[in-house]
Amino acid sequence: MRPTCAALTFWASSAVICITFAQLNSYDVRETTIEGIHNALYSDLTTCRSIVESFIARIEAYNPTINAIIAVNPNVLAIADDKDDTLAAGNGTGALFCIPSLVKDNYDTSDMNTTGGCLDLAESQPTVDAPVVTALKNAGAIIIGKTNLHELALEGLTVSSLGGQTVNPYDLTRTPGGSSGGTGAAVAASFAVFGTGTDTVNSLRSPASANSLFSVRPTRGLISRAGIIPISFTQDAIGPIARNIDDLAVALTVMASVGYDPNDNATALIPSSSLGQGYSAALHGGSLQGMRFGLVEGFFNRTASKEITPVSQIFDDINAALTSNGATIVPIMSSIFNSTAISNAFDTQRFEYRQNMDTYLSRASLHGTHPSTLNELYSSGKYLVIPSQYSYVNTALVSSTDNITYAGIRLGIQNLTVTLENTFKAHSLDALIYPEQANLVVKIGSSSQSGRNGILAAVTGFPVVTVPAGFSPSTADAPVGVPIGMEILGLPWTEASLLNMARLITEVKRARRMPKSTEAAVESVQLGEVPKIVPDTKNIPKAYPIGIL
Repeated sequence: MRPTCAALTFWASSAVICITFAQLNSYDVRETTIEGIHNALYSDLTTCRSIVESFIARIEAYNPTINAIIAVNPNVLAIADDKDDTLAAGNGTGALFCIPSLVKDNYDTSDMNTTGGCLDLAESQPTVDAPVVTALKNAGAIIIGKTNLHELALEGLTVSSLGGQTVNPYDLTRTPGGSSGGTGAAVAASFAVFGTGTDTVNSLRSPASANSLFSVRPTRGLISRAGIIPISFTQDAIGPIARNIDDLAVALTVMASVGYDPNDNATALIPSSSLGQGYSAALHGGSLQGMRFGLVEGFFNRTASKEITPVSQIFDDINAALTSNGATIVPIMSSIFNSTAISNAFDTQRFEYRQNMDTYLSRASLHGTHPSTLNELYSSGKYLVIPSQYSYVNTALVSSTDNITYAGIRLGIQNLTVTLENTFKAHSLDALIYPEQANLVVKIGSSSQSGRNGILAAVTGFPVVTVPAGFSPSTADAPVGVPIGMEILGLPWTEASLLNMARLITEVKRARRMPKSTEAAVESVQLGEVPKIVPDTKNIPKAYPIGIL
């Protein structure tokens, strides 16, 4: 008589291996990958529901400290059960099948409110998913929840009137970067496999840098921005944030699969060679031998201080590693590449913000209680604007693309774009490299997220892959150090090449580490219902009063 067990039984010759339900629920989701989850699922070592329950357990355990999640999807367990039924029927396919993912709460989702972290949008309910959310779901992803952000994605401290202050898991006294800091902190803490963000100046790259993660800000037009709470048609981009380059490539492939979208006319620019491209294939092969990287000296702050010196030291190490593996580092000394000067001269946000938001808020597909214009929102008293942005928001409320200075700014961006392309050709460069932030990510309560270098890609629309570069020295507050990230900027439509470079660089300079504050395993339990997450708004620094502009 053959022995039996209460769960699943596997036969190998005369041996019997019994796997109990407790063992099925023991898959360790810390730092897990798309490939790892698929291997476990397709080998019957776990279930989709168990995977989801494990991530929810981590959210329940650590989110009270990190405060990265605005909401957990109320349907997530039912969705996981449906995936298990599909898998049992032999139809468990899709690049992201049963992969728990998080979306920044400025992506339209038909099954969850889309708030931008703003109290006045707390009941705003899209009836249609953003096209990229549809693409994620069609690929099998499970949207486990929505992440906090700097309110309406306007800055990089990741504090909002609805979501409170998100905390960096590597140093609980620091911000997680932003504006997609909720996604960055959550992915770093293994609340999901990967997440999504938006980027108007720095907002995909800043949280990747500050949380030892990978991100892609794609070429303008590669991924449709329809169904995303907007700021700037010129500068807005969306993309993935992940713990490793392989998952980043899979997520980018799915997000870019939307292709041409008549609701975002920038997608008409996509060349045929980029339509339907699979970015995972780009990771294979190649060599650093003979590559030429332009090191943008104007994006460093060479002042000696504990907040700045670690960045320079990390890049000295990277330059040495690249050179020893056959690459050439070309110093780019041009004074044109100065982030503060570029931002002051060419940032288009204040001209485009009000008109874009008014269009978004007036859509017929947006249900629930919400303001119909940006002026109405900022008259409600239910918002948070940090004091350093009072002038910007007040200017945006009375500005438009009809302002006479706007045309001059757009012309200046064209000239800057030509200068950037000429820099590549004059020095025969494969990419530009530089720190995402010239100093460590700032402390909670700071006036702004200073020292970031994202504006060049933001205004020109060139693609960037951000990779972990290293850490500052460890301290009592930051036991493994504060993460430091590197941007790799390429010519338009070269995402595949940039991803390949990122893989090659990370092979010679592996930098990612888990945060100490969330590294411990969390025991998962079988859930009867989806727990409700309530963001902590009591932790908002007093320096950021609500309802003041």
